[in-house]
Amino acid sequence: MSNNEAEWLLAAQNGSEEAFATMIDMYQTPVYNLCYRMLGNAEDAEDAAQETFWRAYQAINRYDANRSFITWLLSIAAHYCIDQQRRRRLPVLDLDVLPEEDVPDVAVSPEAEFGQLENSREVEKMLSKLNPQDRAAIVLRYWYDFSEEEISKSLSISVSAVKSRLFRARRQLAEIWQVA
Repeated sequence: MSNNEAEWLLAAQNGSEEAFATMIDMYQTPVYNLCYRMLGNAEDAEDAAQETFWRAYQAINRYDANRSFITWLLSIAAHYCIDQQRRRRLPVLDLDVLPEEDVPDVAVSPEAEFGQLENSREVEKMLSKLNPQDRAAIVLRYWYDFSEEEISKSLSISVSAVKSRLFRARRQLAEIWQVA
């Protein structure tokens, strides 16, 4: 945690809305991206990101400073998204809408960009077939480079359960890939 981040966090815990707004600015992209990958469309991801920050604001005094703030924040987002998926029990990925963050910044040929888009859609289709907890573990591991311990804390499950979920999800993704 940087000194500025620690200062903003302390100020937010002491009631500074401006400091918390700064924290939102710092982390809105990773929170939104996690929500998008888990829920599958921009509108639901925006709502989930807003709800994540609202919940974090309400619980800021319960934050454990020995834990990474981004891990704590993304765990709030992951739990909220899992709850949303359980409630709706509908297909989770809208492949017609891709967030702006997935658009490459560098100039790429139209053919290469189309190939990347097709690959992205295939991965999203495959992820949509996983159960929400397995999908969360995969997204946290491979998109956010969380360790098994960080995933364990984020999803409130044991490290061995994380390992099992990752193994099961990778096996299921491999089976889906072979069929495709």
